[in-house]
Amino acid sequence: MNDEARILIRAGDVEIDLSGAQTSVDERLTKVREDDTWSIALSRIRNARERAIEAAVDAARDAGLPERGSAFKALIENCSLIRKPDQVLGAIQYLRDVEGVNDSPPRVIDQLFEDAGLEPPGNLSLYLNRLKERGFLVTPPSAKEKNRYAILTPEGRAHLDKRSRF
Repeated sequence: MNDEARILIRAGDVEIDLSGAQTSVDERLTKVREDDTWSIALSRIRNARERAIEAAVDAARDAGLPERGSAFKALIENCSLIRKPDQVLGAIQYLRDVEGVNDSPPRVIDQLFEDAGLEPPGNLSLYLNRLKERGFLVTPPSAKEKNRYAILTPEGRAHLDKRSRF
């Protein structure tokens, strides 16, 4: 059985175009993913997504919409963050990258969920510790290991990127 397959990715001036038999495309895709071209394409896609989120927040602010809850809920929905740990990771990214909040104690994260009309995570420390164990979050040494200062690692961002649908 010789199924034809095609993968076409355009990110600015970077183009990845693979076509042919499924097994051939799979093999070439594995090689491309090890190449700098793949990293550049993902970086450009990630940057475009971040600019889109910033533009959405700015547009909501300019339109006088209830920014915080609706913007966070849009992030959760657009990125298909269904599982609570993924939502907590998204909340930390949102607070740090969109709102510029570096200190996010449990009450701030719970309030963000409530503003979005979502059920708060409950035992937040459990989620944060598990996300740290998986390598998705770290706390800076200056924060004395307090979860309220957690930041996403590159692996945490990659995990959210995998959850997102483009």
